Amino acid sequence: MLNNGIRTGKQYLEGLQDDREIWTKGERVKDVTKDLGIKRGAETLAGFLDRQHDLKFQETVTYLDDDGIRCATSNLIPKSKDDILKRGKSFYEWAKWSNGMFGRTPDYKNASLMAFASSSNFLTQGTNSQTAFSQNMVNYYNEMRLNDKVLTHTLLNPVVSHQQASEGKFSEDVALHVVKETDAGIFVTGARLLATLGPSSDEIEVFPSTVLKGHKDNTPYAFAFAIPIATPGLKMICRDTYDNEKSHFDAPLSSRYEEMDAVVVFNNVFVPWERIFIYADPELCNKAMNSTNAVVHMAHQVACGKLAKAEFMVGLLCSIAKATGRDKDPNTKGMIAEVMMMAETIRALLFSAEQNSHEDQWGNFMPLRSPLDTSRNLFPKMYPRMVEILQLMGSSSLMATPSEADFSNAISGDVEKYFQLINLGARDRVALYRLAHDVAVSGFGSRQNLYERFFFGAPHIMNAAYYDIYDKDEKIGRIEELLNSA
Repeated sequence: MLNNGIRTGKQYLEGLQDDREIWTKGERVKDVTKDLGIKRGAETLAGFLDRQHDLKFQETVTYLDDDGIRCATSNLIPKSKDDILKRGKSFYEWAKWSNGMFGRTPDYKNASLMAFASSSNFLTQGTNSQTAFSQNMVNYYNEMRLNDKVLTHTLLNPVVSHQQASEGKFSEDVALHVVKETDAGIFVTGARLLATLGPSSDEIEVFPSTVLKGHKDNTPYAFAFAIPIATPGLKMICRDTYDNEKSHFDAPLSSRYEEMDAVVVFNNVFVPWERIFIYADPELCNKAMNSTNAVVHMAHQVACGKLAKAEFMVGLLCSIAKATGRDKDPNTKGMIAEVMMMAETIRALLFSAEQNSHEDQWGNFMPLRSPLDTSRNLFPKMYPRMVEILQLMGSSSLMATPSEADFSNAISGDVEKYFQLINLGARDRVALYRLAHDVAVSGFGSRQNLYERFFFGAPHIMNAAYYDIYDKDEKIGRIEELLNSA
């Protein structure tokens, strides 16, 4: 155990240099901290971990536990409204470091583990549950909290047949399932989608989807466990990298915030019993995220991140308007005002959730759920519109972007002359529009757009779930009262 519960960036990067099996560009990666498509994102995260030691940020992003050990605030079990506000400030601070562009910072999964550990009695309530599973969850939370581990997670099984999936069934050919049980643990085989930051994480949390149907046919697919990325038999197959080794000037976002996504393949992977939290209980799996309030605490972190991202988009649009002199144009101001209203909507929903925090059934405090549900259902619609407005404002200028090298070569005079703006010199103008390009045009930007659209799941499923949990009875009662009044 460390002297305190927060690691340095150096310790984090050293921890990634193990026997993990990561595949990208057709080859197995020897060391993710040296792979050209992965390493800079890991280095960025290492820099964020170092900020936990910076006195400028430490009071916000860390806390002292009952034993005087300093840990990440995202691990704090909230026992009051003040604790909820402290957690929110920490989530928001972390998000500002990347302007919301690094989506899978460690505080996201920390929020999940905290919720499960602080409501661990839930894990004893299933038909196949054991007290040991509950204790496993508490032990794992403390192990991760006191060692500042970085987690990724995976929820979804691959789909071979849409019809089969719509019936809540899985294909044993591809879905992750239990193939053997022993006194020491279980063996699992299959694949899971989609582990964001997987290659650069310490461990992977393999939890059930909230749409796992609770019938006996799904028993082999019903489990929750966590294991190191370097576990034998576990491999990750990465998408193409969006970090194309450009300078920070030429690719200000993708050169810093590439958080690689990967499909996770398990080939007869051994999971010891002490790392298992739910087993052979589809019904308990289906209830887990909601009954522990993990989904609410995760949504709290997400709302803070989306606020930072929305504010960034406002700042980018205002910078372009100011540089071009279009900040006096009513049409331009109207487009930007639309994005401002989106940002303020997320801020208001977050404020409502935090200010109306309350004690839950486990004796912990949680933010009010309905504003967070509203936020997480609105932002997948908001962000693509923000990008569209940036594209409309940027127009062809988003592609009129010479490289950093063009300011120091034979054509530098032309670049300095023809790329200036009324309120901005050529170099600063190119830097601004290259940033806008990375948001609205590049592969990195397109991935961000897709990521936001499906962050918590398919929009139609999320909207239907929102309808199901919304408090409708009181509203329907008003209608009935009116219709029945004399």
